[in-house]
Amino acid sequence: MASTLAAKTQKERLKKRILFPSICLYLQIHQPFRITGEKVNYFKDSKKNEISNKKIFEKVCRKSYLPAGKILLKILKKHKDFHFSISFSGLALEQMEKFFPEALMVFKKMHETGRMEILSETYHHSLAFFYSKREFEKQVSMHRQKIKKLFNADPKVFRNTELAYNNDLAVWAEKKGYAGILAEGWEEYIGSCGPNYVYQPKDTEKIRLLLRNYKFSDDIAFRFSEPSWPGWPLDASKFANCLGKDGGETINIFLDFETFGEHQYQETGIFNFLTDLPIEILKRNGKFRTASQTISFLKPKAKIDVPKILTWADSERDLSAWNGNKMQKDALRVVYGLEKNISSVKNRNVVKDWRRLQTSDHFYYMSTKGLDDGGIHDYFSPHKNPQKAYKIFIKTIENLALRIKKKNSS
Repeated sequence: MASTLAAKTQKERLKKRILFPSICLYLQIHQPFRITGEKVNYFKDSKKNEISNKKIFEKVCRKSYLPAGKILLKILKKHKDFHFSISFSGLALEQMEKFFPEALMVFKKMHETGRMEILSETYHHSLAFFYSKREFEKQVSMHRQKIKKLFNADPKVFRNTELAYNNDLAVWAEKKGYAGILAEGWEEYIGSCGPNYVYQPKDTEKIRLLLRNYKFSDDIAFRFSEPSWPGWPLDASKFANCLGKDGGETINIFLDFETFGEHQYQETGIFNFLTDLPIEILKRNGKFRTASQTISFLKPKAKIDVPKILTWADSERDLSAWNGNKMQKDALRVVYGLEKNISSVKNRNVVKDWRRLQTSDHFYYMSTKGLDDGGIHDYFSPHKNPQKAYKIFIKTIENLALRIKKKNSS
């Protein structure tokens, strides 16, 4: 009897020693309204346009949102310990309502389980925080209203466009009542502690910061189907083993939802990976927590000081993906320069077009970076080259400026 109790005690000790960090899975859904070249209806599809927002959105829904969404819904129904967080740009939700309501219905069903948390962000997927705080707050308010209308949810955690973050944003988010905020886990700011903890932003008291583990996130997002990568082929069991050995208290895997089926095609086995990962983590006594659950369950490890703008894009992890050259800087200057004149315009279509032109994607397409970063920019761009993207944007914004002038003078 004594030997049996001793063996049981030893087993419990071993189990406590091998602590699997909790997993915070966050997925982002965004699709812009691309400029199609129309003189007034800048984003409208027509037969003469090479770019079709409807066709692109339907393709992404069929390849990613619908099949991956159904997999996640099945996981939520089967595994009561599975939780995750998600955010949608307002533009993505608009297109889902208009072009593919079947996908929206799947996300609504996921939210009804109570285990899919929706985060807050800017409606137009813009960089407005760094160019116009007033406009930024309007877009955040619009987004909250949209989420309330479609999902009857009130987000408690904020995620800025492209994880663009600094101390000032954290201070703003705390003042607005958010409990948490997300950022990239870049070594320049976190040092040797690593991203696998909850942190407290500088100059704040209550809000908590979750940092993306970019190594594990990028293993899925970029390296999953790369045969030259030493970790290839990656399956859920191998990945779960790596997560368990990484240490810390929470591993935050932040991804574009399109990773599943669009960026990583079905043929790569990405859907099998998504199906199996929760099983592999849960059977290792791992826990899935939403962003809100993570920050409420874990205490902050330390304070983090991020005085400069930090993002999850490109090797520099700054805003250079959107403002790194003269074309991008000029385009940003022109679009935000219209704010004073737009404030007196009562025409909804004019204001709506101006906000859609703030979407970060337009400036991303103008990037002239080379090497791997340049290849990613080219992959996403619907234009032949960055110069073409800039030319069509400036032509469009000049037309919008004329419309604003006419409205203000009438």
